[in-house]
Amino acid sequence: MFNFFKKKKEEVKVNPYLPLKVREVVRETADTITLYFEQPEPFLEYKPGQFLTLVMEFEGKEQRRSYSLCTSPFVDPFPGISIKRVQDGLFSNFLNEKIFPGKTINVLKPLGHFTTDFHSKNRRHFFLIAAGSGVTPIMGILKSVLVNEPNSIITLIYCSRNEEQIIFKDQLGLLEKANSERLKVIHNLSQPSESWTGLKGRLSANVLRELFANAEYEQRYEEVYFMCGPDGIMNIAKEILNELGVDKERIHQESFYSAAAHIAHEEAIAGISHGILSRDVTIVLEDEEHQVTVDPSRTVLEAGLAAGLNMPYSCQSGLCTACRGKLLSGQVKMDEDAGLSEKEIAAGYVLCCVSRPLTDDIKINIE
Repeated sequence: MFNFFKKKKEEVKVNPYLPLKVREVVRETADTITLYFEQPEPFLEYKPGQFLTLVMEFEGKEQRRSYSLCTSPFVDPFPGISIKRVQDGLFSNFLNEKIFPGKTINVLKPLGHFTTDFHSKNRRHFFLIAAGSGVTPIMGILKSVLVNEPNSIITLIYCSRNEEQIIFKDQLGLLEKANSERLKVIHNLSQPSESWTGLKGRLSANVLRELFANAEYEQRYEEVYFMCGPDGIMNIAKEILNELGVDKERIHQESFYSAAAHIAHEEAIAGISHGILSRDVTIVLEDEEHQVTVDPSRTVLEAGLAAGLNMPYSCQSGLCTACRGKLLSGQVKMDEDAGLSEKEIAAGYVLCCVSRPLTDDIKINIE
Protein backbone atom coordinates (compact mmCIF):
# COMPACT_ATOMS: atom_id res chain seq x y z
CA MET A 1 0.00 0.00 0.00
CA PHE A 2 2.80 2.41 0.97
CA ASN A 3 4.73 1.78 -2.24
CA PHE A 4 1.56 2.27 -4.32
CA PHE A 5 0.86 5.71 -2.89
CA LYS A 6 4.52 6.67 -3.09
CA LYS A 7 4.57 5.82 -6.76
CA LYS A 8 1.36 7.76 -7.39
CA LYS A 9 2.86 10.81 -5.64
CA GLU A 10 5.99 10.61 -7.77
CA GLU A 11 3.90 10.46 -10.94
CA VAL A 12 2.15 13.76 -10.18
CA LYS A 13 3.56 16.38 -12.53
CA VAL A 14 4.06 19.85 -11.09
CA ASN A 15 3.87 22.75 -13.52
CA PRO A 16 7.41 24.22 -13.47
CA TYR A 17 6.13 27.47 -14.98
CA LEU A 18 4.20 30.42 -13.63
CA PRO A 19 0.83 30.84 -15.38
CA LEU A 20 -0.05 34.49 -16.01
CA LYS A 21 -3.45 35.62 -17.26
CA VAL A 22 -3.58 38.43 -19.82
CA ARG A 23 -5.51 41.36 -18.39
CA GLU A 24 -5.25 43.86 -21.25
CA VAL A 25 -3.79 44.15 -24.76
CA VAL A 26 -2.69 47.67 -25.75
CA ARG A 27 -1.78 48.55 -29.33
CA GLU A 28 1.29 50.82 -29.07
CA THR A 29 2.11 51.09 -32.80
CA ALA A 30 1.02 49.27 -35.96
CA ASP A 31 3.45 46.44 -35.19
CA THR A 32 3.85 46.58 -31.41
CA ILE A 33 1.55 45.59 -28.56
CA THR A 34 1.85 45.60 -24.78
CA LEU A 35 0.42 42.70 -22.79
CA TYR A 36 -0.54 43.51 -19.21
CA PHE A 37 -0.96 40.50 -16.93
CA GLU A 38 -3.13 40.01 -13.89
CA GLN A 39 -1.07 39.86 -10.71
CA PRO A 40 -0.69 36.24 -9.56
CA GLU A 41 -0.84 35.18 -5.93
CA PRO A 42 1.70 35.83 -4.48
CA PHE A 43 2.56 38.99 -6.45
CA LEU A 44 5.09 38.71 -9.22
CA GLU A 45 8.38 40.08 -7.93
CA TYR A 46 10.69 41.63 -10.50
CA LYS A 47 13.23 44.42 -10.94
CA PRO A 48 12.88 47.21 -13.51
CA GLY A 49 14.68 46.21 -16.71
CA GLN A 50 14.29 42.46 -16.23
CA PHE A 51 12.51 40.16 -18.69
CA LEU A 52 9.96 37.36 -18.76
CA THR A 53 10.40 34.18 -20.79
CA LEU A 54 7.18 33.00 -22.42
CA VAL A 55 6.73 29.27 -22.92
CA MET A 56 4.29 28.19 -25.62
CA GLU A 57 3.68 25.16 -27.80
CA PHE A 58 3.74 25.37 -31.58
CA GLU A 59 3.11 22.27 -33.70
CA GLY A 60 3.63 20.01 -30.70
CA LYS A 61 6.98 21.49 -29.72
CA GLU A 62 7.74 23.71 -26.75
CA GLN A 63 9.19 27.10 -27.72
CA ARG A 64 10.52 29.92 -25.56
CA ARG A 65 11.00 33.63 -26.18
CA SER A 66 12.14 36.40 -23.82
CA TYR A 67 10.48 39.81 -23.64
CA SER A 68 11.53 42.71 -21.43
CA LEU A 69 9.14 44.07 -18.85
CA CYS A 70 8.15 47.63 -19.75
CA THR A 71 6.57 48.28 -16.36
CA SER A 72 7.91 49.33 -12.97
CA PRO A 73 7.00 47.35 -9.83
CA PHE A 74 7.07 50.69 -7.96
CA VAL A 75 4.54 52.38 -10.23
CA ASP A 76 2.49 49.95 -12.28
CA PRO A 77 -0.11 47.70 -10.61
CA PHE A 78 0.16 45.06 -13.35
CA PRO A 79 3.33 43.68 -14.99
CA GLY A 80 3.56 44.17 -18.74
CA ILE A 81 5.72 43.22 -21.70
CA SER A 82 5.87 44.80 -25.14
CA ILE A 83 6.23 42.72 -28.30
CA LYS A 84 7.24 44.13 -31.64
CA ARG A 85 6.35 42.09 -34.70
CA VAL A 86 9.35 40.75 -36.61
CA GLN A 87 9.39 39.12 -40.02
CA ASP A 88 8.59 35.40 -39.73
CA GLY A 89 8.55 35.78 -35.94
CA LEU A 90 6.84 32.74 -34.43
CA PHE A 91 5.89 34.38 -31.13
CA SER A 92 5.70 38.02 -32.19
CA ASN A 93 3.22 37.38 -35.01
CA PHE A 94 1.03 35.09 -32.89
CA LEU A 95 0.95 37.50 -29.95
CA ASN A 96 0.26 40.53 -32.16
CA GLU A 97 -2.57 38.81 -34.04
CA LYS A 98 -4.23 36.23 -31.78
CA ILE A 99 -3.69 37.01 -28.12
CA PHE A 100 -6.65 38.30 -26.12
CA PRO A 101 -7.58 39.22 -22.52
CA GLY A 102 -8.26 36.14 -20.41
CA LYS A 103 -5.65 34.03 -22.18
CA THR A 104 -3.19 32.31 -19.81
CA ILE A 105 0.47 32.11 -20.79
CA ASN A 106 3.16 30.13 -18.98
CA VAL A 107 6.29 32.10 -18.11
CA LEU A 108 9.57 31.57 -16.31
CA LYS A 109 10.41 33.73 -13.31
CA PRO A 110 11.80 37.20 -14.15
CA LEU A 111 15.50 37.25 -14.96
CA GLY A 112 18.12 39.72 -16.13
CA HIS A 113 20.87 42.01 -14.84
CA PHE A 114 19.90 45.12 -16.81
CA THR A 115 18.73 46.87 -13.68
CA THR A 116 19.89 48.88 -10.68
CA ASP A 117 19.00 49.54 -7.06
CA PHE A 118 17.26 52.78 -6.11
CA HIS A 119 17.53 55.06 -3.09
CA SER A 120 15.90 58.38 -2.27
CA LYS A 121 19.27 59.93 -1.35
CA ASN A 122 20.91 59.12 -4.69
CA ARG A 123 21.81 62.03 -6.93
CA ARG A 124 22.36 60.50 -10.34
CA HIS A 125 22.07 61.50 -13.98
CA PHE A 126 20.65 58.55 -15.92
CA PHE A 127 21.57 58.54 -19.60
CA LEU A 128 19.15 56.12 -21.25
CA ILE A 129 19.84 55.22 -24.89
CA ALA A 130 17.27 53.16 -26.77
CA ALA A 131 16.38 52.23 -30.33
CA GLY A 132 13.15 50.62 -31.53
CA SER A 133 11.84 48.00 -29.11
CA GLY A 134 14.97 48.56 -27.01
CA VAL A 135 12.94 51.18 -25.19
CA THR A 136 10.96 48.40 -23.46
CA PRO A 137 13.28 47.72 -20.48
CA ILE A 138 14.35 51.38 -20.49
CA MET A 139 10.74 52.39 -19.78
CA GLY A 140 10.61 50.42 -16.54
CA ILE A 141 13.91 51.91 -15.37
CA LEU A 142 12.83 55.45 -16.28
CA LYS A 143 9.58 55.27 -14.31
CA SER A 144 11.36 53.73 -11.33
CA VAL A 145 13.93 56.53 -11.20
CA LEU A 146 11.24 59.21 -11.27
CA VAL A 147 9.34 57.75 -8.32
CA ASN A 148 12.29 56.52 -6.20
CA GLU A 149 15.04 59.10 -6.68
CA PRO A 150 13.69 62.66 -6.42
CA ASN A 151 17.20 64.12 -6.65
CA SER A 152 18.12 62.24 -9.85
CA ILE A 153 17.57 63.40 -13.44
CA ILE A 154 17.14 61.51 -16.71
CA THR A 155 18.12 62.08 -20.33
CA LEU A 156 16.51 59.63 -22.75
CA ILE A 157 17.86 59.41 -26.30
CA TYR A 158 15.39 57.34 -28.30
CA CYS A 159 15.91 56.33 -31.94
CA SER A 160 12.93 55.31 -34.08
CA ARG A 161 12.17 55.04 -37.80
CA ASN A 162 9.42 57.66 -37.93
CA GLU A 163 6.79 59.35 -35.78
CA GLU A 164 4.36 56.42 -36.10
CA GLN A 165 7.00 53.94 -34.90
CA ILE A 166 7.71 55.67 -31.58
CA ILE A 167 6.70 53.14 -28.94
CA PHE A 168 5.22 54.72 -25.77
CA LYS A 169 5.12 58.09 -27.54
CA ASP A 170 2.15 59.41 -25.56
CA GLN A 171 3.39 57.99 -22.25
CA LEU A 172 6.79 59.59 -22.68
CA GLY A 173 5.20 62.92 -23.56
CA LEU A 174 3.08 62.88 -20.42
CA LEU A 175 5.98 61.83 -18.21
CA GLU A 176 8.21 64.56 -19.63
CA LYS A 177 5.50 67.19 -19.11
CA ALA A 178 4.89 66.08 -15.53
CA ASN A 179 8.63 65.97 -14.73
CA SER A 180 9.95 68.82 -16.88
CA GLU A 181 12.81 69.62 -14.47
CA ARG A 182 14.02 66.04 -14.25
CA LEU A 183 13.26 64.26 -17.55
CA LYS A 184 14.43 65.23 -21.02
CA VAL A 185 13.41 63.06 -23.99
CA ILE A 186 15.39 63.43 -27.23
CA HIS A 187 13.90 61.65 -30.24
CA ASN A 188 16.06 60.76 -33.24
CA LEU A 189 14.20 59.57 -36.37
CA SER A 190 15.89 57.86 -39.32
CA GLN A 191 13.00 58.38 -41.78
CA PRO A 192 10.92 61.28 -40.41
CA SER A 193 8.17 63.23 -42.12
CA GLU A 194 9.00 66.58 -43.73
CA SER A 195 7.50 68.40 -40.75
CA TRP A 196 9.87 66.76 -38.23
CA THR A 197 12.13 69.34 -36.57
CA GLY A 198 14.09 67.09 -34.21
CA LEU A 199 17.21 65.00 -34.75
CA LYS A 200 17.11 62.94 -37.92
CA GLY A 201 19.19 60.38 -39.79
CA ARG A 202 21.66 58.05 -38.11
CA LEU A 203 22.33 58.96 -34.48
CA SER A 204 25.41 61.16 -34.64
CA ALA A 205 28.49 60.26 -32.63
CA ASN A 206 29.10 64.00 -32.21
CA VAL A 207 25.67 64.44 -30.60
CA LEU A 208 26.39 61.66 -28.11
CA ARG A 209 29.92 62.92 -27.47
CA GLU A 210 28.69 66.42 -26.63
CA LEU A 211 25.90 65.16 -24.34
CA PHE A 212 28.17 62.71 -22.52
CA ALA A 213 31.06 65.15 -22.18
CA ASN A 214 28.91 67.94 -20.76
CA ALA A 215 27.43 65.57 -18.20
CA GLU A 216 30.79 64.12 -17.15
CA TYR A 217 32.30 67.58 -16.66
CA GLU A 218 29.28 68.94 -14.79
CA GLN A 219 30.12 66.99 -11.59
CA ARG A 220 26.77 67.71 -9.89
CA TYR A 221 25.53 64.17 -10.44
CA GLU A 222 26.89 60.66 -10.67
CA GLU A 223 26.34 59.67 -14.31
CA VAL A 224 25.12 56.16 -15.14
CA TYR A 225 24.44 54.83 -18.62
CA PHE A 226 21.83 52.29 -19.72
CA MET A 227 21.56 51.36 -23.40
CA CYS A 228 19.44 48.88 -25.31
CA GLY A 229 19.26 48.59 -29.09
CA PRO A 230 21.24 47.47 -32.15
CA ASP A 231 24.93 46.73 -31.68
CA GLY A 232 25.93 49.65 -33.93
CA ILE A 233 24.39 52.32 -31.68
CA MET A 234 25.62 50.71 -28.49
CA ASN A 235 29.16 50.27 -29.83
CA ILE A 236 29.36 53.95 -30.78
CA ALA A 237 28.14 54.97 -27.32
CA LYS A 238 30.62 52.67 -25.58
CA GLU A 239 33.52 53.96 -27.70
CA ILE A 240 32.73 57.54 -26.73
CA LEU A 241 32.36 56.66 -23.05
CA ASN A 242 35.70 54.86 -23.22
CA GLU A 243 37.28 57.98 -24.74
CA LEU A 244 35.94 59.99 -21.81
CA GLY A 245 37.36 57.49 -19.34
CA VAL A 246 33.99 56.46 -17.90
CA ASP A 247 34.24 53.52 -15.49
CA LYS A 248 32.78 50.33 -16.99
CA GLU A 249 30.85 49.76 -13.77
CA ARG A 250 28.66 52.75 -14.70
CA ILE A 251 27.80 51.40 -18.16
CA HIS A 252 24.98 48.88 -18.59
CA GLN A 253 23.75 47.35 -21.83
CA GLU A 254 21.08 44.92 -22.95
CA SER A 255 20.99 43.12 -26.30
CA PHE A 256 18.05 41.34 -27.91
CA TYR A 257 20.17 39.71 -30.63
CA SER A 258 23.73 38.37 -30.79
CA ALA A 259 25.35 38.41 -34.21
CA ALA A 260 28.38 36.55 -32.84
CA ALA A 261 26.28 33.67 -31.51
CA HIS A 262 24.27 33.49 -34.75
CA ILE A 263 27.41 33.32 -36.92
CA ALA A 264 28.99 30.68 -34.68
CA HIS A 265 25.81 28.60 -34.86
CA GLU A 266 25.74 28.80 -38.66
CA GLU A 267 29.44 27.87 -38.86
CA ALA A 268 28.88 24.89 -36.58
CA ILE A 269 26.04 23.61 -38.75
CA ALA A 270 28.22 24.10 -41.83
CA GLY A 271 30.95 22.01 -40.22
CA ILE A 272 33.41 24.82 -39.49
CA SER A 273 34.14 23.71 -35.92
CA HIS A 274 37.61 25.27 -35.42
CA GLY A 275 39.04 22.06 -33.99
CA ILE A 276 36.09 21.32 -31.71
CA LEU A 277 35.45 17.57 -31.44
CA SER A 278 32.62 15.45 -30.11
CA ARG A 279 33.16 15.12 -26.38
CA ASP A 280 31.35 13.75 -23.34
CA VAL A 281 30.26 16.41 -20.87
CA THR A 282 29.05 15.89 -17.30
CA ILE A 283 26.11 18.09 -16.33
CA VAL A 284 25.13 18.38 -12.67
CA LEU A 285 21.42 19.17 -12.53
CA GLU A 286 19.53 19.23 -9.22
CA ASP A 287 22.48 17.44 -7.56
CA GLU A 288 22.36 14.57 -10.07
CA GLU A 289 25.12 13.93 -12.61
CA HIS A 290 24.27 13.29 -16.25
CA GLN A 291 26.67 12.58 -19.07
CA VAL A 292 25.84 13.77 -22.57
CA THR A 293 27.78 13.70 -25.81
CA VAL A 294 28.21 17.11 -27.42
CA ASP A 295 29.09 17.00 -31.10
CA PRO A 296 30.59 20.01 -32.97
CA SER A 297 27.25 21.11 -34.40
CA ARG A 298 25.64 21.44 -30.95
CA THR A 299 26.08 23.48 -27.81
CA VAL A 300 26.06 21.99 -24.31
CA LEU A 301 22.46 23.12 -23.86
CA GLU A 302 21.31 21.63 -27.18
CA ALA A 303 22.93 18.31 -26.34
CA GLY A 304 21.41 18.30 -22.86
CA LEU A 305 17.92 19.04 -24.14
CA ALA A 306 18.27 16.36 -26.83
CA ALA A 307 19.15 13.89 -24.06
CA GLY A 308 15.94 14.74 -22.23
CA LEU A 309 17.44 16.89 -19.47
CA ASN A 310 15.19 19.65 -18.11
CA MET A 311 17.89 22.33 -18.29
CA PRO A 312 16.89 25.97 -17.81
CA TYR A 313 17.19 28.22 -20.85
CA SER A 314 15.56 31.16 -22.58
CA CYS A 315 17.20 33.25 -25.32
CA GLN A 316 19.65 30.58 -26.59
CA SER A 317 22.03 33.31 -27.80
CA GLY A 318 24.21 34.03 -24.77
CA LEU A 319 22.42 37.14 -23.58
CA CYS A 320 19.89 36.35 -20.86
CA THR A 321 21.94 34.06 -18.50
CA ALA A 322 18.99 31.73 -17.83
CA CYS A 323 21.23 28.78 -18.75
CA ARG A 324 24.17 29.88 -16.60
CA GLY A 325 26.27 27.16 -15.00
CA LYS A 326 29.49 26.90 -13.01
CA LEU A 327 32.37 25.23 -14.87
CA LEU A 328 33.85 22.82 -12.31
CA SER A 329 36.49 21.36 -14.61
CA GLY A 330 37.62 21.45 -18.23
CA GLN A 331 37.43 24.21 -20.80
CA VAL A 332 34.68 25.42 -23.12
CA LYS A 333 34.49 27.95 -25.94
CA MET A 334 31.62 30.42 -25.63
CA ASP A 335 30.29 31.83 -28.89
CA GLU A 336 29.05 34.87 -26.96
CA ASP A 337 29.55 36.00 -23.36
CA ALA A 338 27.82 39.39 -23.37
CA GLY A 339 25.35 38.18 -20.75
CA LEU A 340 28.08 37.59 -18.17
CA SER A 341 30.01 40.18 -16.21
CA GLU A 342 33.80 40.09 -16.03
CA LYS A 343 33.53 38.93 -12.42
CA GLU A 344 31.22 36.04 -13.38
CA ILE A 345 33.58 34.91 -16.15
CA ALA A 346 36.55 35.10 -13.77
CA ALA A 347 34.58 33.00 -11.25
CA GLY A 348 34.13 30.24 -13.85
CA TYR A 349 30.55 30.79 -14.95
CA VAL A 350 29.56 29.80 -18.49
CA LEU A 351 26.42 30.02 -20.60
CA CYS A 352 25.41 26.52 -21.71
CA CYS A 353 23.44 27.77 -24.74
CA VAL A 354 26.62 29.05 -26.43
CA SER A 355 29.25 26.76 -24.90
CA ARG A 356 31.13 24.17 -26.92
CA PRO A 357 33.58 21.69 -25.30
CA LEU A 358 37.34 22.07 -25.83
CA THR A 359 38.53 19.33 -23.45
CA ASP A 360 37.41 15.87 -22.31
CA ASP A 361 37.05 16.58 -18.60
CA ILE A 362 34.21 19.10 -18.65
CA LYS A 363 31.85 19.22 -15.70
CA ILE A 364 29.20 21.94 -15.36
CA ASN A 365 26.99 22.53 -12.35
CA ILE A 366 23.61 24.12 -13.17
CA GLU A 367 22.75 26.27 -10.16
